[in-house]
Amino acid sequence: MKSLIIAKRFCGPSTSANGGYLVGRIASLSPQTVTVRLKVPPPLETELSVVESQDGRIEVRHGDILIGEAIPATLDLQTPPPPTYVEAVEASCNYVGFVDHRFPTCFVCGINRSEGDGLRIYAGAVPGSNIVAAPWTPDSSLDSGDGTIRPEFLSAALDCPGYYAVTPDRRIMLLAQFTAQWDRAVRVGEKCTVIGWGLGSSGRKHEAGTALYNSEGELCGRARALWIEPRGTVTG
Repeated sequence: MKSLIIAKRFCGPSTSANGGYLVGRIASLSPQTVTVRLKVPPPLETELSVVESQDGRIEVRHGDILIGEAIPATLDLQTPPPPTYVEAVEASCNYVGFVDHRFPTCFVCGINRSEGDGLRIYAGAVPGSNIVAAPWTPDSSLDSGDGTIRPEFLSAALDCPGYYAVTPDRRIMLLAQFTAQWDRAVRVGEKCTVIGWGLGSSGRKHEAGTALYNSEGELCGRARALWIEPRGTVTG
């Protein structure tokens, strides 16, 4: 039976995995586009079992606890016109996490992560639009071995910008569902732009779209995410 372990480096809250990173790990086990649903906060430094079915379904478990599951899917998502790279740099100055961050060690958006450790994607509001944007230059620690970025890091990059697109007041939300599709490779050292935008809300549920563009302004990948406000307390 296959298994996977999420290292402490790839945390969201300090005691559990970053959702986008784990989603990418799970999705990379399938040759097709999948929707990944996360059921409980994924533990760190813990061996998780992977169960694959003939119908393409994948389950990740910790003992009897279902951590997440993936099912074959298609992605229907239109992306808005992206800002320029310079506009994304300017938007990142509006990142609300600079003022107060609930999870400052988050692998993707944490302000306490150094270069080469976290992704440091700080998505802020683009003036005159309904999107958030951030610049991102992936470093060599994310290399798949051929100069391109490993898929789990690309999925991670599309995680937190969606959160900031749907919760300007920084309320606590957890990633519950994620569907990503990739069209082009992203290379180490490329100056990229990541954007996020809201798709609608209903009660505690909020949908977001995210997209990543390479240094030439080409769309490399996009994702649709469902974020849910938990009923209980989530600690960082």
